[in-house]
Amino acid sequence: MTASDDLDRVIEQSHEALGEFVKGDPEPFKALASHGEDVVWGNPFFSFTRGWAGASDAMERAALNFREGEATGFELIARYEAPGLACIAEIERYTTKIGGREEPSPVALRVTSVLRIEDGAWKIVHRHADPITTDQPAESITRT
Repeated sequence: MTASDDLDRVIEQSHEALGEFVKGDPEPFKALASHGEDVVWGNPFFSFTRGWAGASDAMERAALNFREGEATGFELIARYEAPGLACIAEIERYTTKIGGREEPSPVALRVTSVLRIEDGAWKIVHRHADPITTDQPAESITRT
């Protein structure tokens, strides 16, 4: 099996783990993450965090916002691979109950993930997810 085949498998595992994440369970996804002190995590709920302790906490707190969800699709935008390092950009789609809502809502996230090989296995070392999946007006970046 090649490193590229292994990367394909880890990406598929991450998609399955994200399906569990939107049910409120962060553990399968946490298992795919680097536990290094240089890991960087950014999700739609909290600012960036650096280091495993902060990333782990951010994942656990983010998962508390979801329940009874399911992954409905992953659209690959770009994939870059080099020896021991890879980057993927995707649009992730889910249906899940968010916060206090009783009805499921569609969710789409723009995500960039960086993976590297650690101890012979691909691990996610950087993840940035936000809800911007369509063009936005310039004014949308201001806080008013």
